Amino acid sequence: MFKGSITALITPFKNNEIDWRAFENLVEWQIEQGVHGLVPCGTTGESPTLSHDEHMSIIERCVAVVNKRIPVIAGTGSNSTSEAIELTQHAKDIGADAALIVTPYYNKPTQDGMIAHFTAIHNAVSVPIVIYNIPGRCVVDMTPTTMGKLAKLPNIIGVKDASNDLARPLETARECGPDFIQLSGDDVTAAAFLAQGGHGVISVVSNIAPALSAGMQNAWQSCDLQTFALLRDKLGPLGKNLFCESNPAPLKYAASRLGLCRDEVRLPLLPASLSAREKVDEALQYAGLSDSAGKIEMALR
Repeated sequence: MFKGSITALITPFKNNEIDWRAFENLVEWQIEQGVHGLVPCGTTGESPTLSHDEHMSIIERCVAVVNKRIPVIAGTGSNSTSEAIELTQHAKDIGADAALIVTPYYNKPTQDGMIAHFTAIHNAVSVPIVIYNIPGRCVVDMTPTTMGKLAKLPNIIGVKDASNDLARPLETARECGPDFIQLSGDDVTAAAFLAQGGHGVISVVSNIAPALSAGMQNAWQSCDLQTFALLRDKLGPLGKNLFCESNPAPLKYAASRLGLCRDEVRLPLLPASLSAREKVDEALQYAGLSDSAGKIEMALR
């Protein structure tokens, strides 16, 4: 059910409030462009700066607009187990297809602590859970052995792996079994992740290049390696340059260039610097997206 290119949605802002029109347009455009799923309220959606009411409203609006056309994996993680349970229960209640739950950040739990955290959420809410392992942001790194223990729980079905370690998919498959869903959390290694046994990507790049990102995943699944290589190479600079500064600042600039939303992030993030914008412009041009500026916005009106 969860495979291919799944977009980690940005949260459009207008004067520091959620721009609901831009958000709904973005969701519709993503579906039209052929993405395989959506993740509202992940890191790319600036979830750390959202209030609880905003967080829940975004997931609810996403589920309503999608209306079961593609899967919605709601970002419901927290470093507070009780808060993660509350957010996950809400996501289930309003019809999300699964929950993406990040390893607890700041607290720095042990491997046993992470097992206890995810087990508590699993036992409290009956919904498919995708573990989000991102050591670069959370400091803690869930090992494949720990993940294998959690994979024995029936509703823990997969992982978003942002370890940037291409040995991990093989290790995880050995520990968790072939049915455990493995989704890359790094656009720059998304193609290689597939070759290592992965099933797809939760993508930042697909916010602005949904057809290219989905097309690369489709090409891999259909064994069209020529198309796969072409799209891999087109997307390569975007996968690198959109992370030249803290995500999603460069991405928000790229989205504004395409008329998708304003170039606005919430503090403590700042809009992309001039040098970052130059890198993003180069990557957009290389991917053939620079000529699309403004056309997407017109099509969505």
